[in-house]
Amino acid sequence: MPDVSADPPATAPAAHASSLGAYTTLRLGGPADTLTPVSETDEAVAMMRSAARKGYRVLVLSGGSNVVIGDAGFPGPVLLMRTRGVTEVERDHRGVLLRVAAGEPWDEFVARTLAGGLSGLEALSGIPGSVGATPIQNVGAYGQEVAQTIEAVHVYDRVDDEVKVLSLPECGFAYRSSIFKHNDRWLVLEVDFRLAVSAASAPIRYAELARHLGVEAGERVAAERVRDTVLKLRAGKGMVLDPDDPDTRSVGSFFTNPVLSAQEWATVQDRLADAGEPPSWPAPNGTVKVPAAWLIEKAGFTKGYAGRDGVAISAKHTLALTHRGGGTTAALLDLAREIRDGVRDRFGVVLHPEPVLVNCSL
Repeated sequence: MPDVSADPPATAPAAHASSLGAYTTLRLGGPADTLTPVSETDEAVAMMRSAARKGYRVLVLSGGSNVVIGDAGFPGPVLLMRTRGVTEVERDHRGVLLRVAAGEPWDEFVARTLAGGLSGLEALSGIPGSVGATPIQNVGAYGQEVAQTIEAVHVYDRVDDEVKVLSLPECGFAYRSSIFKHNDRWLVLEVDFRLAVSAASAPIRYAELARHLGVEAGERVAAERVRDTVLKLRAGKGMVLDPDDPDTRSVGSFFTNPVLSAQEWATVQDRLADAGEPPSWPAPNGTVKVPAAWLIEKAGFTKGYAGRDGVAISAKHTLALTHRGGGTTAALLDLAREIRDGVRDRFGVVLHPEPVLVNCSL
C-alpha cells in the first residue's frame, strides 16, 4: 500500500502548509507554520537540533495514518519523514536482520520481505503508514505485533542530543504502546527487524484469521497466503486505503480493546446478562481483554452511525470513525466522546483512543 499522504519532492524547501489534512489518512487538520520534507537521516537530526536551539516543538509526520490533528493545526514546524532504504545487516541461524529507514511505506516493506522469502510480518499486511511509526504504538493485527520481530530501534534523543540504539527491552513495548508514544523525546530514525528465512508463516494466533484460512490456531501456512487473506479481511472492514471509499478515510481502529480487571469483567458480564456472553481473551495477571467494537455495538452505536459535520462510524467496522467529506476534527472528536461516554454509561468501561492526538483532546 503506497503512502497516501501528499509526497512533495524531498529537495523541496520548507513551505507554508495550507492544511495538514493533506498528509493524514483522515484528511483532517489545520495548517502548520512550515512543512519540511527530509530524505536523509542526518537532515532529520539537523532539523531537530535547529528547532531545539530556537525553542520550537516539532511535529513529525510520515504516513499520517495514526494521528488526529486539531482544526487549528500545529503551531510550529512539521517534519515530513521521507527517508528510504532497506539494508540486510546479517543473515545467520537466527534469521535475517533488516535495517529499515523510518520513512519506508510499511506495506511496501511487508510485501518486499515476503517476496524475499522472509516471514514474520505477514499478518500485518495492509496497514497504512510508515515503518518508523510501527514501534511507536507497537502496531499489531491478527495475532502479530511488531514487537515480536523488532530487535532494535535507532533514534535521535532530543534530551541528550545524540543518536542512540535502543534494544527491545529498552523500547518498553506493551499493548499498543511503547516508550515512544506520547513522548516527543525520541525521533525514530531506523528500525531493525529479525525475520525468519521461510516461506511459511509464523504460527497463526488469531481465531478469525485461522477460520478464514481453514486451519487450527498454532498452525503455519504459506506466508503469502496469510497476506492475501489479511488484505481481503481488512478490505472488507474498510481498513485498506482506497481513495474512492470514504470508509477508509480514518485512522483505523479509533479505540483500543480494553483490558479489564476481574472485578470490571464481572461488572460487564452482569450488565450483559440479557445480551449473551461477550467475546473475550485472557490477558496477563488475571485480566481479560474485551473487543471494543462489541462493547460499542452493544451500547447502541452501530455500523454507519452518523455523527455530524461529515463524520460517522464506518459502515464496515464499528471501531473506525470516518471522515465522509467536509468534516472537522472537532466533529470527529465529538462523535468519539459520544461513543466513549455511551460505553462507560452502559458498562462502566472507559475506552481510550489509539491514535495520537495533536493540538486536540478527547
